[in-house]
Amino acid sequence: MKTGRDIAAAVQRGSLDPVKLAREAVAACSTSQDRLNALTVIDGARAEVEAAAIPARLSAGETLPLAGVPIVVKDNIWVGGWRITQGSMAFRDHVAPRDALCVERVRKAGAVVVAIGHCPEFACKGNTRSPLHGVTHHPMDPDLTPGGSSGGNVAIVADGAVPMSIGTDGGGSSRRPPAHCGLVGFKPSYGAIPHPFGFAEPFWWITCISPITRDVADAALLFSVMAGPDIRDPESRILQPPRDDAVGRLRLAWHPTLGLDAPVDPDVAEACERAIAALRHAGLQLAVAAPRWPAPSLRASLAAIQFAGLAALHGEAYRRAPELTDPDVAIQIEQGFAAKGTDVALGLEASQQIRRALGAFFVEHDLLLSPTTPCVAWPHSQLGPPEIGGKPVDARGHAAFTPFFNHGQNPAISIPCGRGRNGLPVGLQIAGAVGEDHRVLAFAAEAERILAEAGLWAGLP
Repeated sequence: MKTGRDIAAAVQRGSLDPVKLAREAVAACSTSQDRLNALTVIDGARAEVEAAAIPARLSAGETLPLAGVPIVVKDNIWVGGWRITQGSMAFRDHVAPRDALCVERVRKAGAVVVAIGHCPEFACKGNTRSPLHGVTHHPMDPDLTPGGSSGGNVAIVADGAVPMSIGTDGGGSSRRPPAHCGLVGFKPSYGAIPHPFGFAEPFWWITCISPITRDVADAALLFSVMAGPDIRDPESRILQPPRDDAVGRLRLAWHPTLGLDAPVDPDVAEACERAIAALRHAGLQLAVAAPRWPAPSLRASLAAIQFAGLAALHGEAYRRAPELTDPDVAIQIEQGFAAKGTDVALGLEASQQIRRALGAFFVEHDLLLSPTTPCVAWPHSQLGPPEIGGKPVDARGHAAFTPFFNHGQNPAISIPCGRGRNGLPVGLQIAGAVGEDHRVLAFAAEAERILAEAGLWAGLP
């Protein structure tokens, strides 16, 4: 599979026909469905119309950094005129009235939407299974999940049908699945990619539009096209400009459990430690340090915000026809109905304390590294592995290390860093201060190079 940037360069030169490319991508998407069930819509006719316009746009002098690149968009991001359902029976007939701004921007840059990626209902689970669209399978083992909620987008990129996709990340949804499948997933600073058009969010100010790619350079390319403030989104953000950082002078921190009392499977811990050793061998200095998080009892209240949000947005439809709702999501909605205002207020306070903890940490350190997930992929029949590191965990135990950067609104990327049991990929998470997206991407590219030279890059060819 060529990278997105290689495809765009070939289309710009005229050595690659975008219509032929779109047809091949659509065919690969269609062929994958029986194995992966990663997609909810595949539309070759629309894709060919978009692709056919690319040569004329180039001839007219348009700058198209994604010229002809086939792309998949997650099923909770609007693509105008396409059926976008959030994996929900309640939205099974929903047709997006317009493009989300990120989709508008990638199309303007020459990308061609070929399909929609499956996500669990309302993107609120850590595996990709929904009543409307069924189960998405891991591309390396059909009995496993690619994770969630951007599992469909990740599975189709990992399978090689398209070089990149657009996901969302509200707690790690576009970092954990890439870690499980050997891809790169980047959650930008909140507001870096404006999102004024789309579905209402059950959990405000944490969900980000996120590039999912096969390497860091493609993630940076896709991000560059989608990022930039827009007056229609008052929360959109101006980022720090790219820095000419000398990697050896960066104040790097690493923590094997992100400073949390969270178990990690031995194979994941070993893969990450080998990666850190390779970075140190390359001359990088990494202190062992982590933020001072709020107390676990306060952090436990964070879930009340999401549950209450789901109940507020979807509770009425759920009560009218509960049989249409994913039972796992129904539990969250019921908990939202039961939540008190004080529960939500405590969750908001916990979120604020996490933001402050990360803000203080990044005064002393430039970047923070950790495992992306404490485990490799698990059976798709389970919400999460029942045990990690020899200890019983709840259904969110696999998500221990990603949500803090959503609450902090920080940029964070997952890159492949080795293999665990059964050859399954392991991810290394790299996070930075709010607005320092370019620094995170630049260091991730250097770490990618170092790990590849050390034979530890577990990404896909």
